[in-house]
Amino acid sequence: MRFVPALEEARLLRRYKRFLADIETASGEQLTIHCPNTGSMLNCMSEGCRVWFSRSSDPKRKLPGTWELAETPQGRLACVNTGRANRLVEEALLAGDIAELAGFAELRREVAYGVENSRADFRLDFAEGPVFVEVKSVTLGFDDTAVAAFPDAVTTRGAKHLRELAAMAREGTRAVLLYCVNLSGIEAVRPAVEIDPAYANALGEAREAGVEVLAYGADLDPQELRLVRRLDVRA
Repeated sequence: MRFVPALEEARLLRRYKRFLADIETASGEQLTIHCPNTGSMLNCMSEGCRVWFSRSSDPKRKLPGTWELAETPQGRLACVNTGRANRLVEEALLAGDIAELAGFAELRREVAYGVENSRADFRLDFAEGPVFVEVKSVTLGFDDTAVAAFPDAVTTRGAKHLRELAAMAREGTRAVLLYCVNLSGIEAVRPAVEIDPAYANALGEAREAGVEVLAYGADLDPQELRLVRRLDVRA
């Protein structure tokens, strides 16, 4: 996934009201841009850190740009635009780069399923039946380990998705949770039990029900994102 137009570099002044960020470009231009991340962005940023943003020329937009990447306090690169995860996974699926999900005949997005009014990020149709796939963007890293964690804040929605996947698996339908790790220097993913024990418990129950849990890591730079490698998932 290439960034078109190219991203611009700046320094973070502050993030506030969850969806706003003030930045300063190398030329001294100060802008307020959109922060497309509903999470806490824990360990993803610090005041003065380098950030990269996409600038919009749409006169109807209230804000002139969107925050895309951040240099974390640990020196990693994180894609903080969570909307990129689904597009990145879709690109990898269509290219056959996710071996466990290769060979489908049709891909559908945002498909209604389950009993809690959910929508699966993807439904993949195989000759032997459908596969429902939920994607989660992972950006939470730590100083002393190459193991990332999810979530970075309590997520009742994430637990709901796990319940839906578990119900599908119990009925004999293939169900997959895919962690899209948009953080450099990571070798594995684990549930962030210290942040959301209910989510961690739901993940364990989903795995026992037969839900497949996969993690793939991205190569990140200000020019492009690419999902390139399978990562371990740790309990």
